[in-house]
Amino acid sequence: MHTTLLDPTAELSPVERQILPRLATLAGATVGLLDISKPRGKEFLDEVERQLIAVGAKVNRYAKPTFARLAPLELTQKISVECDAVIEGLAD
Repeated sequence: MHTTLLDPTAELSPVERQILPRLATLAGATVGLLDISKPRGKEFLDEVERQLIAVGAKVNRYAKPTFARLAPLELTQKISVECDAVIEGLAD
């Protein structure tokens, strides 16, 4: 099965990206929760964190300075080194 993912960042020349394999289990995995700084995002991610901890995952929390821009490169690099997976919280 072929999957096409669209990047909403308006790239003029999209870059081919490799899709990483899914984690077999969340137990023992480190999951990053990225708050994009929109209203109620923290509350949403608080609940996601509770659910992840209940299945044995370790959670690291991160926040973008503003939802209006992409996450800074330093932040995305930090997340990629520290986490096995990431969930980006969108809320309003």
